[in-house]
Amino acid sequence: MLYKYITDNTATQAWTGPARRVIIQVNAALTGTIKVIDNITGTTANVATITNPTVGSFYEYWGFQTGVLIIASGSCDITVSVDLSRSGI
Repeated sequence: MLYKYITDNTATQAWTGPARRVIIQVNAALTGTIKVIDNITGTTANVATITNPTVGSFYEYWGFQTGVLIIASGSCDITVSVDLSRSGI
């Protein structure tokens, strides 16, 4: 499992390549959105858009093929966990 701690509002490439599962843990409340993208470029969410998440919540997504790109609109405090096991891809 690979972990990426994100605290800014820039596009963050959490992983490049296939990923079995991605978990987004919200460490502090965020007013805004978190876009989850299965790609290495772009700004259009094709997996999920998480709006105004509360502290302590987590979101789980499966079957990434290209990469894990996260874009937060505003300051954030999240941890992205990427499961790199090959099973299930």
